[in-house]
Amino acid sequence: MAAGFVDDEGRRRSGGGRVTAFVALSCATAAMGGAIYGYDISIAGGVSSMEPFLRDFFPDVLRRMADSGGGARRVSNYCKFDSQLLTLFTSSLYITGLLTAVLLASWVTASRGRRASMILGGFAYIAGAAVSGAAVNVSMAILGRALLGVGLGFTTQSVPLYMAEMAPARYRGAFSNGIQFSLCLGALAATTVNFAVEKIRGGWGWRLSLALAGVPAVFLTVGAVFLPETPNSLIQQGKDRDTVKALLQRIRGVDAVVDDELDEIVAANAAAAAAQGENGLWLILSRRRYRPQLAMAVLIPAFTQLTGINAIGFYLPVLLRTVGMGESAALLTTVILVVVSSASTLASMFLVDSFGRRALLLAGGAQMLVSEALIGGVMAAKLGDDGAPSKACATLLVVLIGVYSTGFGWSWGPLSWLVPSEVLPLEVRSAGQSVAVATCFALTVLVAQCFLAALCRMKAWIFFFFAGWIAAMTAFVYFFLPETKGIPIEQVGSVWEEHWFWRRIVGTDEIHASSKLSK
Repeated sequence: MAAGFVDDEGRRRSGGGRVTAFVALSCATAAMGGAIYGYDISIAGGVSSMEPFLRDFFPDVLRRMADSGGGARRVSNYCKFDSQLLTLFTSSLYITGLLTAVLLASWVTASRGRRASMILGGFAYIAGAAVSGAAVNVSMAILGRALLGVGLGFTTQSVPLYMAEMAPARYRGAFSNGIQFSLCLGALAATTVNFAVEKIRGGWGWRLSLALAGVPAVFLTVGAVFLPETPNSLIQQGKDRDTVKALLQRIRGVDAVVDDELDEIVAANAAAAAAQGENGLWLILSRRRYRPQLAMAVLIPAFTQLTGINAIGFYLPVLLRTVGMGESAALLTTVILVVVSSASTLASMFLVDSFGRRALLLAGGAQMLVSEALIGGVMAAKLGDDGAPSKACATLLVVLIGVYSTGFGWSWGPLSWLVPSEVLPLEVRSAGQSVAVATCFALTVLVAQCFLAALCRMKAWIFFFFAGWIAAMTAFVYFFLPETKGIPIEQVGSVWEEHWFWRRIVGTDEIHASSKLSK
């Protein structure tokens, strides 16, 4: 489908600048928020498969695992980990993350800046890691996860905006995809730690796994204290133009192009001021001209969760044990699969600004669809309620999960961070990101809380359910997502004008009026 672009002259006018050490270090520090997110996703699944942790907090699950079957006590392979309390341990992080993002983080990020939001998130992460590692009962363990969720609410609100606003336009995709790469590194650290501590004598290794989330949190918190605020946020807060210009020159490493970029930021802020009296959340929810951005802020995160990736991310060790692997083998296999996923995400950083967002999302969606359907087919054919599948079957499932994870790693994984953050105009950017984060967390809670119960009841058909959603979201990208590669962030709004569908929703006259405000 047709996608709108600004002309080449428009792109060059404010898309200059080089990747300076200053902006690279700033974005690397901010990306620690992604590392903590990845660590928290993967650590819960690994810890939940450790027998000492289950013995201390979820003895009923451990008994079902130990039950070798027979008679009335027989437990289906698909149902051994079906515990709403166990899934609450996982999903409590996203419940508090959702509440934080909606009720507090959006306001802090817009009024106090992206940097302040990252600092608050870092402190909440440190507190959550301390409580989790010291937990003596289920309530304390869930409280620790909830505090981590508060940190997640702040950082997922602020980090994508920080990265998108700091990066030069022609490298924005690579920088924003760095969030997903750091998330993969966090997941790799978590799975490696889980594998290393699993056999610690005394059964306290799970405490180390949970507490080590505080390490990247310290780096984020301390680093954010010394980070500069983004020029866009400083203008939004009413800072002096000359001060912002000096910062922009330092970020871009050039003098000639920053005046044009600064003019666009100031114009975008003026457009926001023109709507003074209405908060950003009300604007994006009520104004017709923001319908495309609202759709992307809701549907891109929702589709990402409905791929089933977080179900696999949370419960991969559990899933591998379901198909017959031992505790150590499941954790080691998880490490290998996370390495493969991390490599594919790294590749996306080099591909996204050359091939564009649409190409990666479409190709990645096709790869995920085929592999997800094959996972469901193999499990339906080879894994019954009783007994263990053959080693060949388990190996095939691991390969298919690897193919699926690779497809996600170079497409929907990183781009679900990039697309919503770069299409939002300044006046609704923080509010729109809040909508995106809230949607992501709401669907994450739903998937995390329901996956084990659904696996028990739907069995292998749960993977066909996810495959259906992958088909739907790939079609959505083909028909409704315009290309945005290389366009300066304050000019991205122009893509809706030439799109076959969105121009009818927004209205050409209203787009032209909005464009005049930004010039």
